[in-house]
Amino acid sequence: MVHFTAEEKAAIASLWAKVNVEVARGESLGRLLVVYPWTQRFFDNFGNLYSESAIIGNPKVQAHGEKVLTSFGNAVKHMEDFKGTFAKLSELHCDKLHVDPENFRLLGNVLVVVLAHHFGKEFTPDLQAAYQKVVAGAANALAHKYH
Repeated sequence: MVHFTAEEKAAIASLWAKVNVEVARGESLGRLLVVYPWTQRFFDNFGNLYSESAIIGNPKVQAHGEKVLTSFGNAVKHMEDFKGTFAKLSELHCDKLHVDPENFRLLGNVLVVVLAHHFGKEFTPDLQAAYQKVVAGAANALAHKYH
C-alpha cells in the first residue's frame, strides 16, 4: 500500500483539479504509443498509428486517452485504495485484453512527463515525487490481477 502525507494528498488533488482532460486526453496515451511503439500492438483496431501526428490526432487515441485520464482522476480521489479502484480494470486488462502490465508503468511515467510539460514550474520536484507514487500505485493496482 502506498502512503501519502496530508500535504502530498492536497498537492496531488489540487494540481489534478487543474488538468484539462479535453486538452490532455490524447497526449499521454499518444506519447506512450510514439515513444514506446511496441505498445501499439494493443491498439491494432485504432487505425492509422503510423506517425506522431496521426497518433496524437487519432480520434480513438483521444477517446481512450480520455478514459485513461478519467480513471486516473478516480485514483486521485481514492489514493488509499488503488487496488479497489482498479480491480475491474485490472481484470479486464489481464483476462480479456492481455495487456503487458509493464505498459501501466510506462504510461504512468509518460503521464508525469505530460504534467510537467503542462504545469512547468508549478510541477515542483516534490510534486513530481508525489505523482510518481500515485502512478506507481496505480500501475501496481492495474497489474494486481496478473500475479
